[in-house]
Amino acid sequence: MKKPTFKSPSARLSPAKAPSAPAGAPDEPSGAVPAPADGGAGVTRTTQSLLAAAVVLAAVFGIAELRPPAVAKGAAASASSAQVERTALVCPQPLQGLTGTTTLTGFTPPGATAGGGNGFAADLVPPLAAPTAAPSASAAATPAAAPAAPAAPATDAPPADARLALAKPGVPVAAPAANGDTAPGSSATATGGFAPGFTVGQTTTVTDQRGLGLSGVTCGLAGTGFWFAGASTLDGRTDYVSLTNPGSVAAVVDLKLYGDKGKIDNEAATGLTIAPGASQSVLLSTLSKGPVADLAVQVVARSGRVGAALHAADGSKGADWVPVSAAPAPVQVLPGLPADTASARLVVAAPGDDDADLKIELSGKNGWFTPAGNESIHVKAGMVAAVDLGKVTRDEVASLRVSPSDEKHPTPVVAGLRVDRADKGKSDAAWLAGAVPVGKRATVADNRSKAGTLYLTSTGEAATVRVTSSAGSGGGTPATQDVQIPAGGTVGLPAPEPAGLSGTFAVTLETVSGGPVVAARMLALPLKDVPMFTIQSFADDRSTVSVPHAAQDPGLLVR
Repeated sequence: MKKPTFKSPSARLSPAKAPSAPAGAPDEPSGAVPAPADGGAGVTRTTQSLLAAAVVLAAVFGIAELRPPAVAKGAAASASSAQVERTALVCPQPLQGLTGTTTLTGFTPPGATAGGGNGFAADLVPPLAAPTAAPSASAAATPAAAPAAPAAPATDAPPADARLALAKPGVPVAAPAANGDTAPGSSATATGGFAPGFTVGQTTTVTDQRGLGLSGVTCGLAGTGFWFAGASTLDGRTDYVSLTNPGSVAAVVDLKLYGDKGKIDNEAATGLTIAPGASQSVLLSTLSKGPVADLAVQVVARSGRVGAALHAADGSKGADWVPVSAAPAPVQVLPGLPADTASARLVVAAPGDDDADLKIELSGKNGWFTPAGNESIHVKAGMVAAVDLGKVTRDEVASLRVSPSDEKHPTPVVAGLRVDRADKGKSDAAWLAGAVPVGKRATVADNRSKAGTLYLTSTGEAATVRVTSSAGSGGGTPATQDVQIPAGGTVGLPAPEPAGLSGTFAVTLETVSGGPVVAARMLALPLKDVPMFTIQSFADDRSTVSVPHAAQDPGLLVR
């Protein structure tokens, strides 16, 4: 596993000075003429132009009032929704060491209204430098111009060396990612009919004892801010933050670490410069100033946008990606606790200025309840607190919720949960995070035969969710079933398999009725008697965007 490198922050650019007027430039408009000798009795050309403009404005204003824009029959005054036309995702470096193998799986649900387009994933590479050539004699005679950035391609066509390319919506495609200790991150793009709901999963299997386990992550959008809870720099832990810049300009990133004594200041964590088309991994133990049992990590991009991911490895005890947490909020729900959970450790950060007094609840098959002996947790402002929950699920699937003990004192928090499964002395670990509701539709791409379990939790009133398993990457017929979830309850079920399944398949959830639902999928792939597993939550695929209706405003003509 490669060691992190650090780069100094990019130089700040001074504001450009406004260009001065050319020498000899007139102070008056070129259309103005000297005032007549009679002291101004005459009318200048400028005045004539203003009068003409006023006449034209009046004519346009009248036409706009007499002929308002046409409105479609039955159109509502509120905003409507439209399907997205382009989706761009970022996958982190595999961080697989020398014994790991990584698979990328891409999928777009069927049903897009738009046609055409494509979907693919490829290794992230730096943008091509602008070509340089000796200036010609004619060029030397003209003022120098700023070098132009490389022209963007006319279309988002898959490159020749793409790792995977979708053939059509509704059918997943799986392919190996770059292998080896220096494998780069990936970028994934979908356009046209492939864009709505486009999803890519990355799954890594490592057999080396130093990072043994199954690691899975859903590739995400590039952004400027991310939260993670559950990292550590204790002996035996090897936790990295992976930063990937899919943009065409450098990004400057700060890493902010919080422990049980508050924020950990370290100049080495600020001003990290991530080159365009590059990835950089940062070992947290080089930033924490000594072993820290439980960490929350905030990634802030001061300039540019990056993809951020955090990988945790606890030697032979297990490894996985720590998922991005939902934004700080008074209530956090973490779905996906397996029935055979051997141990669980809750980590909560209160990044604001107020302490957080939180109650801990589990969602079982009949609704929310408080686990005996672990009723609450207190988190000091700007710090992290943790509690061992043990075998908290008691052989039932569950979700965990932290919420204010006093509803009149809500304090935003970030929460993460480490989950361990064990068998015959061997174990693996996965991490859960505060999740957002499934919403209208959500998908997890990489599912294998007899290896997937779904966890569905209704956080409020009872709900119905439609579960659809796609055709397999090598063949099969989609399967669909509706699942009823009691109010506040959690339902666990095997991922329904497509008939005649060949290869991997995708699982899509749709909220049919009822209250909000959070959900997760566990992928279990035992290897050499090790109960390897990974858990990813479902999040609304944001396949549609809100489009406001335009309203006539003639006042714009006179502002």
